Amino acid sequence: MSFLTKFSNSGTNIKTVSSIITPGKTYQYVDNGEPMRGGMKDVYFGPDKSYVVAFYRDKQDYNSRERLKKLVTQYYDSFFNREGGDYYKSLYCWPTDMVELDDKVGLIVPAYKKDFFFKKGYANGDGIKGKEKQGLWFASSKFRHKQFSLRLDETELGNWLSYFQICVKIARGVKRLHAAGLAHSDLSYKNVLIDPVSKAATIIDIDGLVVPGLYPPDVIGTADFIAPEVLATKHLDIRDPNRKHTNRTTDLHALAVMIYMYLLYRHPLKGSKVNSLDTEKDDLLSMGEKALFIEHPTDPSNRVKLAQGSKWALPWADTIKLPYTITGPYLKSLFDQAFIAGLHDPNLRPNADTWEQALLKTTDLMQPCSNKQCDQKWFVFDNTTSPKCPFCGTHIKGTLPVLDLYYQFKPTVWKPENHRLMVYNNQYLFQWHVNRNIIRNERLTAEQKVPVGYFTFHNDKWVFVNQKLGSLKDLTENKEIPLNTMVDITDGKKLLLSDEEGGRVVMITMANK
Repeated sequence: MSFLTKFSNSGTNIKTVSSIITPGKTYQYVDNGEPMRGGMKDVYFGPDKSYVVAFYRDKQDYNSRERLKKLVTQYYDSFFNREGGDYYKSLYCWPTDMVELDDKVGLIVPAYKKDFFFKKGYANGDGIKGKEKQGLWFASSKFRHKQFSLRLDETELGNWLSYFQICVKIARGVKRLHAAGLAHSDLSYKNVLIDPVSKAATIIDIDGLVVPGLYPPDVIGTADFIAPEVLATKHLDIRDPNRKHTNRTTDLHALAVMIYMYLLYRHPLKGSKVNSLDTEKDDLLSMGEKALFIEHPTDPSNRVKLAQGSKWALPWADTIKLPYTITGPYLKSLFDQAFIAGLHDPNLRPNADTWEQALLKTTDLMQPCSNKQCDQKWFVFDNTTSPKCPFCGTHIKGTLPVLDLYYQFKPTVWKPENHRLMVYNNQYLFQWHVNRNIIRNERLTAEQKVPVGYFTFHNDKWVFVNQKLGSLKDLTENKEIPLNTMVDITDGKKLLLSDEEGGRVVMITMANK
C-alpha cells in the first residue's frame, strides 16, 4: 500500500501546494482536518515530517508578502549560501520557500530536530512527552523543584554549564541577525527552542523579522521580554513619532533577560515593589516606565520578598543566597549594563557579540563540583582563597591552578587581558587560549578546535602535557617544553605559550593553598 493510499483510507488527505518563488515547484502536506494552531498560522506536516507548511490565517498585505519573499530568497541566501552557512542552519528554523493556496499565503519551514522534543518530559508522567522544548520549561525554577508535581525529569535538565553553552549559541544567532541589519522583534523563551542535553538552541518564528525603514514590526513582543520603552509608549498611536517600536535594541533587552533567566531561573525585573494598586497598571509600570532591577546595588526597593513568593521559586528567588554575582565578573558587569545603565537607555545595552564573548570567558572560569549529588554540577570560580560551590556548599579540595592570560603590548612589555583560565583535572587548552589573534567564535576551523594540550593531576602535582605547542617555554626556569613532554604547574610560574604574533604568556597562581 502506498503512503498516499494509506492516508486516504484513514480519512486523511495529502494536498499539494505551489511555490510562489519557483514556478512549477510544489509541496505536499497532510491535512487531517486538525492543524497545529500557532498565534497567526495553521501548521501542517509534510508527508515525511521533514518540513511543515504554515498557512497564515489572515490575508497578507503587499508589504507582508514582500517581506516574506525577501526572507526566503535574499536573506536566506545571505545567511546560508556562503561560507559558514551550515553553522547557522542549526541556529535558526528559517523558512525556505513561500507558497499560496486559495489566497492563503504559507511558508515552508524545516521541521525541528528531534533533540527539541521532550523524550521523557515530566519526572512523574507523560504529559509533555513528545512536545516542543520551548525555553520556558527551562527558565523557571518550579519545573526543576524536587517537590513540584510537574517537575522535569533530571534527564532533560542538563547542568549549569549547559545553559552557558546554550546562551552562547543564542547570542550568536542574535549577533548574526543584527549584523544583517535585521531584528527578531519577538525574542523570548517561546521563540527559542533549547536542549540542555545536547547544548543546542534554535531561534524560531523568523517570519516576524523587522527590516528597519522597510518592514515595520507586526508585534511588540512577548510578555516578560518586552523592552521598557516599548511598554511605556504602547498607549500612543502606532504612527506617533514618540512611540517606541521593536528593533535591534529591544532585541538586546530580551537577550539579556533570557540569559539572566536561563542562568538564574528568575526574572530580573519581577520583584516585590508595587507601583499601582491596579494589577494591570502595576504590571505595565513595573515592566515599563518604572522597571527596576531586582538586584540593583543602590536601590533595594524591588528586592524579592521571599515570604510573599511561591515556595517553588526557592532557592533561586533568594538573591542573598544565590546573587547574580555567582555568574562571574564578566556577566555581572553586563547584567549591570543591561538592567541598570541600559534598562531605560537602549543605546547602553550590551550587544550580542559582547554577551557571546563574556559567556565564553566565563566558561573558562568554571569548575566541576566534586559533589556527585549537586544538581548544577558546575559553578563559576568566585576568586576567593577557599572556593566552594554556591549551590551545594561543597568546598574545593586541594590546590587549584589559576592561569592569568597576558599579551605582548610591546617588546618585553606584557599586559593582563582580564581573562583567566581555571584548571581542573584533564582540562584541555585550545588555540584560542594560546593566541589572542584566534577568536573563539562560530568561524573557528576544524584544526583550531583541536586541543593543543591538557592539564592533569599526576603523582600528587599539577602538570601540563604539551601535545601541539611548538614553542612552549617555561620562562621561570628558562627552558623549552618539547612536544609530548610535560611541565609542572606551580605557584608563580610563567609560561610562554607561543612565540608567534599574538602568542600569550600565562602567569600561574595556586588557589586554595
